Amino acid sequence: MPVVSGSSGRDLAVSLAGIMGMEYVDLESRKFPDGEGYVRVPSDSFELVRSEPVILVSNTYPDSGIMRTILLLEAISDVRKGDLSNYKGLEPQKLDDVGPGIYLAIPYYGYARQDKRFSPGEAVSARVIAEIMGSRCDGIVILDLHEPKVLDGLGVPVRFVSSMPEIADLLGREGSPDFILSPDKGAISRASEVAELMGSEFSYLEKTRIDAHTIEHTPKDLDVEGKVVAIVDDMISTGGTICRASDALRRQGATAVFAACTHGLFTGGALSKLANHVDGVFTTDSLPNPRAVVSAAPALARGLEDLIE
Repeated sequence: MPVVSGSSGRDLAVSLAGIMGMEYVDLESRKFPDGEGYVRVPSDSFELVRSEPVILVSNTYPDSGIMRTILLLEAISDVRKGDLSNYKGLEPQKLDDVGPGIYLAIPYYGYARQDKRFSPGEAVSARVIAEIMGSRCDGIVILDLHEPKVLDGLGVPVRFVSSMPEIADLLGREGSPDFILSPDKGAISRASEVAELMGSEFSYLEKTRIDAHTIEHTPKDLDVEGKVVAIVDDMISTGGTICRASDALRRQGATAVFAACTHGLFTGGALSKLANHVDGVFTTDSLPNPRAVVSAAPALARGLEDLIE
């Protein structure tokens, strides 16, 4: 069974293929000078792509990643259907349809936080994108989706997987935290999973407004005096919440504060800010970034094995 990717996610796809004992196939993926995307399944890979089910590894971030993923799914589908008609007239132009068997593995699902309609007239973008992808494949695996409920009832099977076991292993080797904290109550399931794997206590940070300009972050039911703390979340974007929480934890006596997440977006100079507030930052390689020290491949492999069995 081949694992394929375009230019985005190539290293992760190679790792995934190795873990699953499969062959990696590099698809053509580039941009024209005007910014439009181009994709192609190389002709020397037709037989492999048609002989067994195919796993495509591709992110839906940034926006160009969404279009790249759609085009790659379409190109793979055409090859499997045997629709090879082309302007150059190269043969073969038609082969037998080999049937379904396209699976999409998404390391980072772009638009994940647009999972609700806050005002009338808005699109629930996370759902729209999934429906487009789902119409072109036979199953999807998504790593640490912000809110899985948004994809309830999708037309194809979906598996949601987590890199928290790998993050727990990394924290145990690098930070040895006494407590695992979630930045808010809504994300506590990730903190609890890491804490259980490490045998640590866990809680979440409560936000208490001190005055019109100040919000204090306090661990719910935990005393961090003299303790090492790790804040765990699905993603870090600007890093503002982590920085404020770390400062509050230090004021409350924490001796060290680490931050760990699955998806390191690090927008707006976030890494520079974080360097002044935490003792270490760890992420998976779901997105390329300087703090990607945990492989997302094992989690994706778990989901794919469950989906395809």
